[in-house]
Amino acid sequence: MVDGEPAKIQNVPDELIQFIKTGSKFIVAGHKEPDGDCVGSQLALRSALVRLGKEAICCSAGPFKRSEIREYEPFFSTPPQEKDARLIIVDCSGIERLGDLEKKLEGLPVAVIDHHAAGTHLPSTPQAPVYLDADTPSCALLVYNLINALELEPSPEEAKMLLFGICTDSGFFRHLTEKSAGCFKAVAELIRLGASPKETYQKIYGGKKLDSRIFLGHTLSRTESHFDGKLLVSHETLEEFNEFGFEGRDSDSLNQLLQTVSGIEATVIIRQELADACTVSLRSTDKIDVAQIAASFGGGGHKNAAGLTMKGNVSFVKEKVLESFKNIFHLKA
Repeated sequence: MVDGEPAKIQNVPDELIQFIKTGSKFIVAGHKEPDGDCVGSQLALRSALVRLGKEAICCSAGPFKRSEIREYEPFFSTPPQEKDARLIIVDCSGIERLGDLEKKLEGLPVAVIDHHAAGTHLPSTPQAPVYLDADTPSCALLVYNLINALELEPSPEEAKMLLFGICTDSGFFRHLTEKSAGCFKAVAELIRLGASPKETYQKIYGGKKLDSRIFLGHTLSRTESHFDGKLLVSHETLEEFNEFGFEGRDSDSLNQLLQTVSGIEATVIIRQELADACTVSLRSTDKIDVAQIAASFGGGGHKNAAGLTMKGNVSFVKEKVLESFKNIFHLKA
């Protein structure tokens, strides 16, 4: 690609189109602990399949912890017992990311739609088509392309769900660059079809409880600077988790604040969720690929946003994560 040229989103594979056209029943599944991109992609794709005359349901292992997606939980079912459906996995690279759904969906004909650089463990064949574009900012954008490739125009409700997904994974366009013209072109079309940026922003970032703002202040106040200010690290305690719960968390707002600090290249937020385990949120301003760090601990994500789970308390996990960043900053020096 010529430097400065707008990135082009990959075309939908013909094998995926045929996979859908020749099937009659579909299960649209997404990764465990879904986010707005996963949920928006699933619901929009299911709606389009139904408009094509197909039977389709959405399945998720949950939990629907994020406040912005909780209202959509009733639209998700458990997998049916019969094995005559086809499976479409969205926003993750394989059936092992489906959590408790994995064993219930094994053996079904499967297709994958994903935008994570980790790729997929499935072979890309006519029997298992894969639509993977790691340069695309959200899975919802790939689903938008697929709906168009199926010779449909997104309905107003599908347009809303697709914009919700795109805005979730792009940080409401904060992570997009001068090479994102294709994404903005799609967003303009979704707005024409009835999606509202104002309503989408309020859905993602509004409606927070006062406790969540207080919790945000606690976490912000204990931020540590490392590697000459290139890395900022904070943490949440188990006691805070027990007091505020999942709903009190707002890591996106915290990361937005931390990434405005001069000289910053990456941020880390460690959350003690169990006595012997932590989750870790990683963000980058673009100079560091945090997905590589997450993958080294069994996690995953994107270059600018990734996550992982690790056994141990905050001190242990922080030591391990800092060691990984030390290796990266040493190589860059």
